[in-house]
Amino acid sequence: METTPRMPVRIAMWSGPRNISTAMMRSFENRPDCAVIDEPLYSHYLRATGADHPGRDEVIATHEPEWARVVATLLGPVPGDRPVWYQKHMAHHLLPEIGREWIAGLTNCFLIRDPAEVITSFIKIVPNPVATDLGLPQQVELFEAERARTGRIPPVIDGADVLRDPHGTLSAICARVGIAFDERMLRWPPGPRGSDGVWARHWYASVEKSTGFEPHRPKNEPVPDRLRDVHAECAALYSRLAPHKLIPKHA
Repeated sequence: METTPRMPVRIAMWSGPRNISTAMMRSFENRPDCAVIDEPLYSHYLRATGADHPGRDEVIATHEPEWARVVATLLGPVPGDRPVWYQKHMAHHLLPEIGREWIAGLTNCFLIRDPAEVITSFIKIVPNPVATDLGLPQQVELFEAERARTGRIPPVIDGADVLRDPHGTLSAICARVGIAFDERMLRWPPGPRGSDGVWARHWYASVEKSTGFEPHRPKNEPVPDRLRDVHAECAALYSRLAPHKLIPKHA
């Protein structure tokens, strides 16, 4: 049986946008042994790209915009001296100028979602995204680097699998990272968190109302013709990760 280790486990969950990344953060934060951090590279991403996101100036002013300082924090002492630190990362925030060596100091995991569902949701905010806006090129880059470095397949979970079987899928990811599954990961109190980024008021309304993972509801929206090539590129990348998805673990 897995046990919560004495040395801190720094779980870096690399996701694309429009997935269940914030719900996953809530799930881990409800463990009494776990600290969380919310999209620590977002401020740098906004400053470096000039992306016009809601609350952009406040995010840059409130959160650390220098990626090297962010990295020092991520590899430094765990808040509250907790044995587990869940780091919620958006893969597209990992810009080319950001070094990669530090990532080896984390337990890197990948949260994926069907690209058609990502695109049809994301275009409600960004009408004409490219593949790098959706994080899949960065996820594949990191996945292959981790596989080469460790000689093992890094943990991959699909958001749809979590929603279909939260207990089984979360048990599987906990087993892979070497911590005990905790039933408290399945339910959490509604409302905001002090650990949320200042962007929460623009993005987290649904999560703040939630008390657990919602049932999976497949989307059947067609990808617009103008994004057919983007979808094809992302689908090819997704197909490199999807075969490695963890199988839900049952007692």
